Amino acid sequence: MSVSASKKRRALISGLAFLTPNIICVGLFTIFPVFFSIGMAFTNWDLTQHNMFKDVPLRFVGFDNFVELFRNLYFWQYLGNTLFLMIGIPFAMAGSLGAALLLNQNARSILRRGGLLLLATVGLTGACLLLVTLGMAASATVILVVSVAVAVLMTGTVGGSMVYRTLFYMPHFTAGVATFLLWKKMYDPLTGPINQALNPVLSGLEPMVLAAPDRTFSWLAIALVLVIGWLAMSWIGKMRGECADGDLGPAAFVLCVLLLLAPLLFLGFRAMPRYLWFPLSVGAVLITLFHAGRFLWSERMRARGPWEGAGGALLLTGGLLTLSLILFGLSLVSHHLPAMAAEGLDPPRWLVAYHWAKPALMIMAFWGAIGSNNMLLYLAALSNVPQDLMEAADIDGAGAIQKFWYVTWPQLAPTTFFILTMSVIIGLQGGFEMARAMTEGGPAGATTTLSYYIYSEGFETGRLGYASAVAWIMFIMVFSITIVNWKFGSRYVND
Repeated sequence: MSVSASKKRRALISGLAFLTPNIICVGLFTIFPVFFSIGMAFTNWDLTQHNMFKDVPLRFVGFDNFVELFRNLYFWQYLGNTLFLMIGIPFAMAGSLGAALLLNQNARSILRRGGLLLLATVGLTGACLLLVTLGMAASATVILVVSVAVAVLMTGTVGGSMVYRTLFYMPHFTAGVATFLLWKKMYDPLTGPINQALNPVLSGLEPMVLAAPDRTFSWLAIALVLVIGWLAMSWIGKMRGECADGDLGPAAFVLCVLLLLAPLLFLGFRAMPRYLWFPLSVGAVLITLFHAGRFLWSERMRARGPWEGAGGALLLTGGLLTLSLILFGLSLVSHHLPAMAAEGLDPPRWLVAYHWAKPALMIMAFWGAIGSNNMLLYLAALSNVPQDLMEAADIDGAGAIQKFWYVTWPQLAPTTFFILTMSVIIGLQGGFEMARAMTEGGPAGATTTLSYYIYSEGFETGRLGYASAVAWIMFIMVFSITIVNWKFGSRYVND
């Protein structure tokens, strides 16, 4: 054996010796549990039956756990809860991007140009003084929050953008359970600062609603629905123009249209009066078919591929869908507002009310997403935007919005699609910690997600086989999202 071969062999043995503890740990705590859970999913393993006190044999049941899973209405309810909570992903991404755009600016130069930070400080202080005048003087929490906000603004004014970046990201280091417990106290229906702030507002709104002319809020509800239709049709028309230019493929166009209209029509059928839902839905379908027919008949061959531009189109369609759902909810509230005012307008009961529990968790998630790792990813991406493109846009006379839409946003496409993919994966897997700490999955299962369902079936009821089947269904969904990322992210987003 040559000297070089002997040295390579000793180096290999030394490397394996250092890696052996890692390999053993990965094998015992990652690889072995994965393969073990596959076997568990096809058995009737139940800790209440298979234990040292009962002599019940463990049986292979084939796909019985999966058949029971798809027949179980609770599984579909909890899957719906998981998907509902994921509706806030586009807004969370927009919040991260907005924070990154603000933090990418020079705070001192902004202050010198217009004094915007000083104006914001004065406005916030005045608003808080107004709230105190309306009856919030006894809330020490509100005073503390106001003081912290003003201190942050003034400190950032003196220290510049670096201070803001540190302060924005600092809550990310806070333990999740501590944050959840803090928000649980803030959502308290009786003593929480959120409801204390809403009480005087609703008390002032109630007589205004009762004094309004008849059907005023019904017309407002119709106007909001028409705004939803206008947004949808405008976006469909814009996508058709992109199809004509070859920037959007026919398959991506059809998928975006279905994603945008199907949930709205379904919710409208469930919640709106038939006399209002029928003409609006028929009009939306006819206009959509008109746009789709013109495109598919005369322009479908001009696109470079059926899925061309799908990544960005799906992302913006998801954001528009979320905005439309919010407007739809506001239209329903407006329609029923007179009846609610007659009974007395009270703040939401948040975590203890079935219809408010999920929105409460989504608001908290939005707050947490603004200063998360997504903000850092966007900051890094913004620093890599070519300055020569920005200078060329300035020479052409482009405004701030035009520069963002035509220069900055296309450069952020790979980062945006990566964040979206990871957010969807985390959304499918997440929801356990906040539900466990804040609501214990309630009320009536309103905040139980798939991950919490796996925990409750596996560790509370002891049905390990059934819980493993649910876990592998979740894995299939996450794997599908990864495949979509490979297809659209690498091929269409990066072009």
